[in-house]
Amino acid sequence: MAGLLVPSSSALLPSRFPSSSSSSKLSPLVSSISSTSGQIYGRKFIGGGIGNLIKKGRSQFHFSVKNVATEINPAEAKKRAKESQRPVYPFAAIVGQDEMKLCLLLNVIDPKIGGVMIMGDRGTGKSTTVRSLVDLLPEIKVVAGDPFNSDPEDPESMGVEVRESVLNGEELEIVTTKINMVDLPLGATEDRVCGTIDIEKALTEGVKAFEPGLLAKANRGILYVDEVNLLDDHLVDVLLDSAASGWNTVEREGISISHPARFILIGSGNPEEGELRPQLLDRFGMHAQVGTVRDAELRVKIVEERARFDQNPKEFRTTYNVDQDKLQEQITAARKILSSVKVDRDLCVKISKVCAELNVDGLRGDIVTNRAARALAALKGRDQVTPEDIATVIPNCLRHRLRKDPLESIDSGLLVIEKFYEVFG
Repeated sequence: MAGLLVPSSSALLPSRFPSSSSSSKLSPLVSSISSTSGQIYGRKFIGGGIGNLIKKGRSQFHFSVKNVATEINPAEAKKRAKESQRPVYPFAAIVGQDEMKLCLLLNVIDPKIGGVMIMGDRGTGKSTTVRSLVDLLPEIKVVAGDPFNSDPEDPESMGVEVRESVLNGEELEIVTTKINMVDLPLGATEDRVCGTIDIEKALTEGVKAFEPGLLAKANRGILYVDEVNLLDDHLVDVLLDSAASGWNTVEREGISISHPARFILIGSGNPEEGELRPQLLDRFGMHAQVGTVRDAELRVKIVEERARFDQNPKEFRTTYNVDQDKLQEQITAARKILSSVKVDRDLCVKISKVCAELNVDGLRGDIVTNRAARALAALKGRDQVTPEDIATVIPNCLRHRLRKDPLESIDSGLLVIEKFYEVFG
């Protein structure tokens, strides 16, 4: 296609366009030509373009090719983009690890649970399971062209510019898109995570030129940190601050810019490589422990499934389409009825009594347990929380909050279960 755009520089000079017949030779290359400005624009094009401005002497003609590519249907473009992505192992094909899968699903249903920390042995499928969640993520409404995925209906999740547009009565263009999953690499710099301000532009033009970082991209989505226990302390502090406030503030040379950064924080790691600071652990709503499968038959099944996927990923994914669609429908239905799910006051009192008798610091344990129990009831299609729902989620919500000393290991959940049955009778 690039070959069509270089008929030679001399061919574009005004002296070679004495009549309309010669200029008509360019018509196959573009969709429309503005004769007054001489600018050529593409319409609904996918792909990059060439922005060359060509002038000669005092000529009244100049051409600026903005976008030149094949015009295609937006639905077709979306389909092609999906097909070109790296194939992801289907969530429904994950064998075992039910505790980890349940914690992830509950966070997708109710993002306010606050994320999940997954700790376990090497090679137990932690990263694979988290990344397979991408296919199940529901769609959300965002403001078109906004780098912060602003929610058009919630001022707390809007960027500053979008909020000003709303206050000025301007109409927002709204589109639907899938919830983002952003990977935070261990070697990321603070500027890459938080974003950076173009100081030169700010000084010369007086404009706050902000280059958004990963926290901006993760707003209203998922931020995944693999090997989170190896993350640099200063980046951990940044994540703590943003996770607590829901906003990210960048300060550079007296210039300050803030934007919403509400995300589900998912971390995974191997406890042999070091534990997390208790302050960071407390920021994770739930904690899942993953162990190596010991059953020989189950291990063989996992190996066979993985071999099938590696041999032909596309065909393997097709065999799980029905299960994936069913699970996605279940998640969508659960998100719709979540607001109507109720917890009896008697159960709320008992949850708080368990937290108090276990000496859990703060009230995050109480809040997260209530939210997780409601999400589980919604996942099962019920509008009322039962003691069984609480018994299922309370170990994951409290066991990582019992640790007072950084040198202590995280309780397996037995202590929480014992206290639960003691209080609930």
